[in-house]
Formats: sequence, structure tokens, C-alpha cells
Amino acid sequence: MDNHFDVIVVGGGLVGLSTAFKIQKKMPEKRILLLEKEEYVAFHQSGRNSGVLHSGLYYKPGSLRSKNCVLGRRELVDFAKQHKIKHDVCGKLVVATNNKEKHVLPTLFQRGVENGLKGLEILDSDQIKEIEPSVFGVGAILVPETGIIDYKEVAHKLADLITSINPSSKVLTKSEVIDFTVSELLSTVITKNHIYKCKNIIFCGGLFSDRLAKKDHLSLDLKIVGFRGDYYILTEDAKHKVNNLIYPVPNPEFPFLGVHFTRMTTGEIECGPNAVFTFKREGYNKADFSFRDTIDALSYIGTWRLFKNHWRFGFNEFVKAYSKTIFLRNLQKLIPSLTMNDIVPGRSGVRAMALGKHGDVIDDFKIVTSGRNIHVLNAPSPAATACLSIGETISQEFVNKFS
Repeated sequence: MDNHFDVIVVGGGLVGLSTAFKIQKKMPEKRILLLEKEEYVAFHQSGRNSGVLHSGLYYKPGSLRSKNCVLGRRELVDFAKQHKIKHDVCGKLVVATNNKEKHVLPTLFQRGVENGLKGLEILDSDQIKEIEPSVFGVGAILVPETGIIDYKEVAHKLADLITSINPSSKVLTKSEVIDFTVSELLSTVITKNHIYKCKNIIFCGGLFSDRLAKKDHLSLDLKIVGFRGDYYILTEDAKHKVNNLIYPVPNPEFPFLGVHFTRMTTGEIECGPNAVFTFKREGYNKADFSFRDTIDALSYIGTWRLFKNHWRFGFNEFVKAYSKTIFLRNLQKLIPSLTMNDIVPGRSGVRAMALGKHGDVIDDFKIVTSGRNIHVLNAPSPAATACLSIGETISQEFVNKFS
């Protein structure tokens, strides 16, 4: 029957698409249905990130993040070459603007070495100028394996490949899952216009991963809270001030990398993002509000503990979101010559942050199996870079448990 499938994947972001693709490659006979609620795939986090191919410099050695990032990046670069997807492994600089940050560079360097990165170099101020003449820094790490890529193009290619391997499989957009039930033999997935049957469901719900898991009766020790990131774009007259990618030394207390400069595959230069609590999980405008999302976040003790522990950081990010002057000052730490006329407002994105009850940020990937279903509960950055590697991990879990 046309509404019966072997596997249904909920969520058309890069993780969901990569998972469906990897299962389809391993089991070409399986009928797979991927359901995406929006008009096209990669509509939310996957298509609104900074477009960076992350190297794996920052992540704890041995963590799922570090392993998947390094393996995933290499596989994704090969994938981009094979399918002629726009990308450029152009390298980046992680720049220290004072001596305190400079003392952090050797630790970051060592972490990168432990994670298997090649070609890392610690640079002095003169060497920085040779690569990025407009940048001010007292030291930097050159990370040659970092790059840029068009993630929307990756997503659309994955969708095409799934159905080319098995024409009976489907990738459907405008198909929001409004309910599902799990019985002993078959599961039922309900969208607004259709009802589908399957043996297994794989949930890759991104900003709504916790709600889908609760509906599947999982006991959770986390909640997803949204943080909006706003970007500015350099004007045509200012684009010459950035050659490739320029990052600050990150604050180890936070999962955000700070405002940075990224050359996109389109040639635009983006500056940002900030990180400000949002009152709607998919709220891309400053005035967006959802009563349910707000109550959900603010009734959770972990949210308040995060606010209490990091109120100064949160206040600074909030001010930055509403003041172009403050945003510019942060950018000028790296490129002092920037002026108000050099930056214009750009797009925004919302990041799904998994918070524990103590206000701790759960910064590693979290994938759990529940009966015949698999839930991707947390897939923080660098999930886009690592998507094929994460998809491989989930597909192997699927083969081991359900084939």
C-alpha cells in the first residue's frame, strides 16, 4: 500500500536527511518516508547556520562531537566534490586580541592536535597581517582544514539521492507530523492530510526534539531552549577587509563561539551571530512570540539557573541584539577599521540548546533508542558539518537493532 513504509524519518534537516540517505544506501530495498513540515528541506537550523565546514578544533577529545566533526567534515568535503556542491576549504584564523586570550591558544592548539587536525600553526601579529591585513591580533591559530559550504545545496542533493536509490521512497514537504502512535506491530504517523504506517520511526526534530520524545513516553533530563542569532553583512565597499574566516578565541564557559566573520559561498561576508534567548522556538524576528514556547522555557528550573549563572553574558548579548553600535564594537575588536556604514542587517537563525536541570548546557550529541524508534535529542553545532557521520552512526544503530 502507498501509505505503508518500512521507516519514517521525522524532520528534513541535515541530520534527518543524512540518516535516511545512509539507511537507504545500506538497505536499498527499504521504503523510507521523510516528512518535513516546511515548504522545503533545511528550512530551519540546517539552512540558517553560518555555512562553515568546522574543523573540530574546539571540541573535547574523545567526545561524539569531536569524532563526528572530524570524520563528518572529511566525508562531507568528498561528498561536495563528488556532487559538485559549492564549497571551499579556505582555512580560518582564531585570533587573540589580548594577552589573556593569547595564553589560551596553546591549549586550543593541543586540543586540535588531539582531535586529529592537520596543518595547525600558531601565528604572531605579523603573520596574521599576511593572511588578513585588516585584522588586529597579538596571536592566532591558523586552521587550514576549516571551510565553507552551501548546506541547503547539500540537503537538496541528499533528498534527491534517497529517492534515486529507491524510487518507492519519498521525501515530502508541507507534511507536519501532528500525532503518532506506537503499537506492537506497526506505528501510525499522522499529518494534517495523511496517515502513514511504518515499522520504525526516527525522530530528527531539532528545536522540537524534546516534545517528540515526551510524546513517545521518554523520561528526559533536558529541555530544548531556543537562542536566536542575528547576523550583519559587510557592504560591497567593506568586503575587502575579510579574505576568509576570522574567529575570536572562544569563552570556554559558553557553547557560542562569539561574533565572527565568514565568507559565504555566495561571496557575501557575514558578521555574527550574537546569542539571545528567544520567546519562540522558531522565532527569527526580534518581536516573535509564542505563549507555549515561552511558558515551556520559563517554567523549567534549568532555564532560570542558566540565567542566574550567566546573567552578565545574557545581558550583554541582549544589548548587542538591539544596538548596532554595541554589535559593531564587538566586531571592531577583530577589525578596528570597521565603521557603522560598513555593516547592514542580515538574516537570523535559532539554535536549539539542550539544558539540564542545573542550568548546564548539554554540549554533546545525544541519540537514544526507545522501543522501535530512535530519537536524536541533541545535535548541537557542528551537526551540519558532521551530518553524514551522525547519519552513519544512526543508520548503523538501526541496522544493528532492527534489521
